[in-house]
Amino acid sequence: MRARLRRARAHPAAPPLGALAAGAAAAAYLYRTDPHRPGQWLLYCPFRWLTGLDCPTCGATRMVYDLMHGDLAAAFHDNAALLLLGVPAGLWLGWRWLREGLRGRRYRPSPRRATLVTALTLTVLWGIGRNVVG
Repeated sequence: MRARLRRARAHPAAPPLGALAAGAAAAAYLYRTDPHRPGQWLLYCPFRWLTGLDCPTCGATRMVYDLMHGDLAAAFHDNAALLLLGVPAGLWLGWRWLREGLRGRRYRPSPRRATLVTALTLTVLWGIGRNVVG
């Protein structure tokens, strides 16, 4: 029995399926917990807590809540860059990870240096821009 469980956990599909289950549980909790109202039991951004500034992903929890409730305009207001760039990229990478895992292969993306530099530059610019503009 233990060997069987060990093999199941070692299967390449186990990590993406585990991440999918954890994400579904988090989404179920968030669906009923409005992050727009104060006093909710949700994680607080440590960067914002330390600096008082919005990090590039601040607003992501509110954005996901709004998306789950069908309010695209509010989701865009909460974090436009993450909605337009991060969500599609995350869905694509998650799909590839799950698909390869179900095929019995491990998925290890290896982005080019230019891709990483571009992503980091956009993240920094977005972080600065949202704090300067407001």
